Amino acid sequence: MKSFYHFMMRYRGNKQLDDARKLADWMFYEHDFPKHSADYDDISRYLEWHTPFPEAISAFDRLWDSYIEEEKP
Repeated sequence: MKSFYHFMMRYRGNKQLDDARKLADWMFYEHDFPKHSADYDDISRYLEWHTPFPEAISAFDRLWDSYIEEEKP
């Protein structure tokens, strides 16, 4: 299973500045982000303490669902 960070890099630099792009761009520059994690709790806890923008948590939850769906065997 690839990491959530790896999944999110597809949104980095998108032309449309939506929450997915903002989160992906922030994750790329956030050196302490758990980039190798595929664990919801690890990433969620990190985002709760280091929220980059008000909608980040809800964007994460929505994108996590897509990530899990894509990573299903």
